[in-house]
Amino acid sequence: MKSGGRQQWQTLWIHIVLSWNVIYGQIRYTIPEEQSKGSFVGDIAKDLGLQLGDISRRNLRIASELGKQHFSVDMKKGNLVIGEKIDRETACAQSSNCVIPLEIIIENPLRLYRVDVEIQDVNDNSPNFLSAERILKISESIAQGARFPLDSARDPDVGSNTLQSYSINPNDFFVLNTKTRDDGIKVPELILEKALDRETVPVHTLVLTAVDGGTPPKSGTIKITVVVVDNNDNPPQFEKSLYKIFLKENSPKGTVAGKVNATDLDEGLNGEVVYSFGVHTPEAVRKLFNVTEMKGEIITQEKLDYEEASSYKFEIRARDKGNPEMEGFCSIQIEIVDVNDNAPEIILTSEPSPLLENAPTGTVIALIRARDLDSGNNGKVILELRPDRPFKLQPSFANHYALVTDGSLDREAYPEYKVDIIAKDSGSPVLSTKKTLTVTVLDVNDNPPSFSQPSYSVYTKENNAPGSVLCAVTASDPDLGTNSQLSYSIVDTTAQGTSLSSFVYINSENGTLYTLNSFDYEQVKNVQIQVQVTDNGSPPLRSNTTVHVFILDENDNAPAVLYPLTEMGTPPLQRIPRSVKPGHLVTKVTAVDADAGHNAWISYRLIQMPDNPLYTISQYTGEIRTRRGVLDQDGAVQGLTIEIKDNGEPALSSTVSVEIVLEDGSIEPMLDVRDKAHKAGYANKDITLYLIISLAAVSVLSFLTFIFLLVKCARNSRENVFSNGRSRSDWEKNSQRNLHIQLNSDGPIKYVEVVGGDMLSQSQSYRSCFSQMTDASNFTISKSMTASDFMEIASPVNTSTPGQDFVNGEYQYATDSAHIFGIMLSTFQLGMGLKEDYVISSICRECCRSWPPHAVVFGEHCNASQLNVKQPIGNYEPYEKNS
Repeated sequence: MKSGGRQQWQTLWIHIVLSWNVIYGQIRYTIPEEQSKGSFVGDIAKDLGLQLGDISRRNLRIASELGKQHFSVDMKKGNLVIGEKIDRETACAQSSNCVIPLEIIIENPLRLYRVDVEIQDVNDNSPNFLSAERILKISESIAQGARFPLDSARDPDVGSNTLQSYSINPNDFFVLNTKTRDDGIKVPELILEKALDRETVPVHTLVLTAVDGGTPPKSGTIKITVVVVDNNDNPPQFEKSLYKIFLKENSPKGTVAGKVNATDLDEGLNGEVVYSFGVHTPEAVRKLFNVTEMKGEIITQEKLDYEEASSYKFEIRARDKGNPEMEGFCSIQIEIVDVNDNAPEIILTSEPSPLLENAPTGTVIALIRARDLDSGNNGKVILELRPDRPFKLQPSFANHYALVTDGSLDREAYPEYKVDIIAKDSGSPVLSTKKTLTVTVLDVNDNPPSFSQPSYSVYTKENNAPGSVLCAVTASDPDLGTNSQLSYSIVDTTAQGTSLSSFVYINSENGTLYTLNSFDYEQVKNVQIQVQVTDNGSPPLRSNTTVHVFILDENDNAPAVLYPLTEMGTPPLQRIPRSVKPGHLVTKVTAVDADAGHNAWISYRLIQMPDNPLYTISQYTGEIRTRRGVLDQDGAVQGLTIEIKDNGEPALSSTVSVEIVLEDGSIEPMLDVRDKAHKAGYANKDITLYLIISLAAVSVLSFLTFIFLLVKCARNSRENVFSNGRSRSDWEKNSQRNLHIQLNSDGPIKYVEVVGGDMLSQSQSYRSCFSQMTDASNFTISKSMTASDFMEIASPVNTSTPGQDFVNGEYQYATDSAHIFGIMLSTFQLGMGLKEDYVISSICRECCRSWPPHAVVFGEHCNASQLNVKQPIGNYEPYEKNS
């Protein structure tokens, strides 16, 4: 029973300064029991080193090992407070030390702290007897000094607050004695001090008082009624005052735990003994055990559980059948022996947190506690993990563990882990439990996107429609979410001096490339596009690929006529004598096509011709020659229309008109340099003479140079003779060429050809051209031209540039007669197959040296500092004659 002063003690304890201390990371608070809800326990935030804002941000929470939440945290003040009123006797029974363990869990990072709250006892319970009255029957003949055990009082308080003493009211016949049992319980007993006389006092009424040691003390009473009866002199006597029995908890129902024995010295009914539980035997004992009346056997009635109670203490009473009945008592202490019948438990103090795949080793994932309700080795628990997982268990204290990372993680390989935790005890047989935790790995941007191909090749025709699709590049990223969202772009570079952004556009979402403008094969033949893909991670990762766009030529350029050119819409005139023979070269039509490949193959034909035409044209060279002799009926002026057609599909063509005037008399024909002198109709006679002499001198010097170089190569086969590194065998091969120089006429154009060739190869020629239409001699070193070269050359030329003119599609480099020697020597070197990097526009006038800087002449190199090198136009290429 609780007295009225309890409320005062509660008020007093609230003002007591609460103590705490930190031992090995554990915090301990001490509070009295029975405090009201919300009472202060301790400043948990301060003791853990946390700011008030950290309590909510780090999700501080409390977990109680007892499963009942006696405490809570005031989030505003950071205090640990009482969640509900705590009764120490309910929480800890009669344990001398009442401690409620708490687990404080905070996150980010995950941490576990142990907090012990000790509940101090207050004297809130009075000693209590199970019944209000006890009746004793005592024979009047019983001797003085006889002892009679009485009912013990119970006080759930502990320490000094528990039961301390008994007393009875003053009387003439009985005194009170208190004895202490082995378990510390105080048992009162009456001692007869004076002989009884039933006839004088048949009934004695006593009051037994139990007093605790609290301040102020509390007490409880029981009424003792002593009835004086006639003779039954001897009470039953047990062999032992205390029976200790050990019983395994897995004993089946009906097991005889033990047996008591009492004897009575009386005879007859006075000596017959029956057994029963003592009046103070708890109800829980009565349910588990039974005492047979005649034999005194203690038999189990229910299954025992060591984890519920490890021992039971009660009394057995032995009574005889005399009148009055005499009785004796003994104490029973049954110790339950633990067996390994409980598998270990795995308790999650905190659920596994999702984990970034780049989390460092040692990152806490979850907090785990293991327990086993068994005792001794049966209750020792060992936790194990599968070795093939990048995790480990890190012990902290008292069967508490932290699941931490023990290696690198890769979400792309394992987005989720099933972690099997196995708990085993040390009993026999060993019992185990398995618990599976799911650990989710969160993605980080650790994988750059990758293209499906290292490079792409795309072929598209020129003149494509703007906005058409070139191709689509695809990339993938094994990351997730925004980390795998891709964006495509073009790394801005230039093509032919123009930014790629003017050629193509890429869809940033799907990687489709579109054309912005039409391609022109004659300007751009191929484009290399650097495409970059970037993911949306932080930081973003990227990769590149190259898209090679090859422009396919289409037949979109008609042949362009280089010669002859019409002036003011009037066809050019060509004059030939009527006495010409069949096969006479009248003129030559020259045209080029800016297209490439088959589209640039040109053929010539005459159109609108009579039945017996006078002229014929070479299909591939464009040379117009007489087909037969001139007849009298042939008109004096002959008009020819030449169609120039390419080989494209569809074919494109151009036409040019030429008028040929047949004149009586003779016109000096074009002669071979080897046997005839050439006389230009429009040039100065003196210059023509110089030219003829120069050509003859070049022929002689060419032969001498050839002999000199051949001897030099024979002496030193290792030395490179030519600037392009030709071997001796190459030179010997070239030396077999049948070289000759001839002077030809192509209408108003006069040109010298250095022709070389063997019997097996097609002849090759390099032309040095000069015009009879100008007053000064203009000399040109020609080279074969591509369509792009032609487009560049065909652009307007500033004719005011000294020493340079553009005539009939070729650059003319003006020289005087003094340079003819050197120019013809260079022409010979080209005819020998040498490739030079520069065209020499001005020759060293002092030495008349016109050979290129790398040429070897008479064993010496020309000093490049003496040359005025003007315009690089690439390597010379031989062109094939009649092709």
